[in-house]
Amino acid sequence: MKIIGRLLKWLWYHRNYFIIIITPLVLLPLPLIIPTPEARCGYAIILMALYWCTECMPLAVTALLPIILFPMMGIMKAGAVSVEYLKDSNMLFIGGLLVAIAVERWNLHKRIALRVLLLVGVRPALLMMGFMFVSAFLSMWISNTATTAMMLPISQAVLEQLKSTEARADERDFQAAAEDNQAFELEISQTKQENKDEKQMDTKAQLEDTVYENEWSPESLQESKKKALEEKYDLLTKGMSLSVCYSASIGGTATLTGTTPNIILKGQMDELFPGNGDVINFASWFGFAFPNMVLMLVLTFIWLQFMFLGFNLKLSFGCGRRNDRDKEAYMVMRQEYNKLGRMKFAEWAVLTIFVLLVALWFTREPGFIDGWATVLFNQKGDSFVSDGTVAILMSMLFFIVPSRMPTCRGYGQDDAGELLTPLTLLNWDVVHERMPWNIILLLGGGFALAAGSEESGLSKWLGESLAPLEKIPPFAIAILLSLLVATFTECSSNTATTTLFLPILASMSRAIKIHPLYVMIPCTIAASLAFMLPVATPPNAIAFSFGKLKVIDMVKAGFILNIIGILTVNLGINTWGYAMFDMGNLPHWFNNTQNATQGNP
Repeated sequence: MKIIGRLLKWLWYHRNYFIIIITPLVLLPLPLIIPTPEARCGYAIILMALYWCTECMPLAVTALLPIILFPMMGIMKAGAVSVEYLKDSNMLFIGGLLVAIAVERWNLHKRIALRVLLLVGVRPALLMMGFMFVSAFLSMWISNTATTAMMLPISQAVLEQLKSTEARADERDFQAAAEDNQAFELEISQTKQENKDEKQMDTKAQLEDTVYENEWSPESLQESKKKALEEKYDLLTKGMSLSVCYSASIGGTATLTGTTPNIILKGQMDELFPGNGDVINFASWFGFAFPNMVLMLVLTFIWLQFMFLGFNLKLSFGCGRRNDRDKEAYMVMRQEYNKLGRMKFAEWAVLTIFVLLVALWFTREPGFIDGWATVLFNQKGDSFVSDGTVAILMSMLFFIVPSRMPTCRGYGQDDAGELLTPLTLLNWDVVHERMPWNIILLLGGGFALAAGSEESGLSKWLGESLAPLEKIPPFAIAILLSLLVATFTECSSNTATTTLFLPILASMSRAIKIHPLYVMIPCTIAASLAFMLPVATPPNAIAFSFGKLKVIDMVKAGFILNIIGILTVNLGINTWGYAMFDMGNLPHWFNNTQNATQGNP
């Protein structure tokens, strides 16, 4: 048995090597038995899907496989594949990340978070509401992981202060009650003495007296209060940790740059439906996704409130004046805020550039009127300026604007008497350290897969195979596919999930003649609904390590939130989204393909 145990352990430790070597060999009969471009492309996609799901290699390294497989299999030329790895969507992603890095470097996100929490207050329900709102808002602009990693220590500090303050208050109450009830204490001590003196009592009577003594002793009552306090704050800690990580994931769905699946959707739409008139841009996505995010956030708050705080509104929201416990916990946040000092020039500069960027994104192509890009640059009908252009333009300012206010006297002198040069808001060392370059390769791998599917004819074959789904009502298809994607993303990265599913959904929409966005938008948002497992997404893992959580706690809370998320996004796509994107009519670009625009047969 020991030998078998060691063998199994050895196999488990070396499983990645076996998956990397054996998987291509097992799948090899597919392109050999069916020597068609579709089968060869299918082989590459299945291989990448298995590598992504098992993570036997880094996700970004797996994303580079099309550069090897597509040219060798005669699907696409090497130059055409390589071009897919740095498209306009990648530029938008890079620009958004540079803004996020600048915000994080100068602690602007922490200042915003603490300022809002000071306004909200420290009563349990208000505190949870405040943390959820702040986490969702920050996650719209910076990474979900960074938001969670910043907010959780703040929440823990506040809860620890609330707990210690309440414990001290209970101790004071107990001592005051003990002093005011001398007669009660005297009676108990007399009872103890009588119990000790009665030597002739039988065993049963002794047990009864012991129970009576323990039940009514002040020490016992104090111990039970301490235990109740521990249980209360354990539950509150769990609820607060989950509220932060869930809100970060939900908030990321509201903006185009908030989370990677949103960027993938835009890139896949531009790849698979050329000439779509920039139907997915920052303004149009925000118009649909922001109301959906708010609705999802409210329902999430209600569910977590029910699970961890109950529905005693007076106790949770704390109607009335603040007591000493609230004031002391409030002072913890006030001290953290005071540590930041006054807003520096660098923070004002970052905030100004950030606001300008968002304003330019919203007004570039608002939809109901001609935006500034149309008036100034896109007058001939071609979309020369995109959201990526704006993102790179504004993010370059971080490398130009100094981090200190320019003065006539310069920036001081060093020990040798030389004038100091001003530091800019960002430098390349900081960007190189914090930029997730692997995600850019992952995005490119997804675009390469989509292009290979179109070139090989695999997309057309998939669409024809899925044609029988035309008999199912579209709303049922959207709900079922959202459930499938939400389940899949629990055990796979949301980036890989979206990359694999969106090209298939685009092919299916062509086959059953429904608007592509009707199924692609719900599934894109569903890919961000990884709420049930600690390993499903980095914010979940961070919360799991912070919040004294068990897996079953996350499963119970996350399962209902998955259902809530799927229902809200499908409600949105059938109401305001239906009107925004004119889902009732097939768009003019519906049958445009990459092949058609390139002049291929």
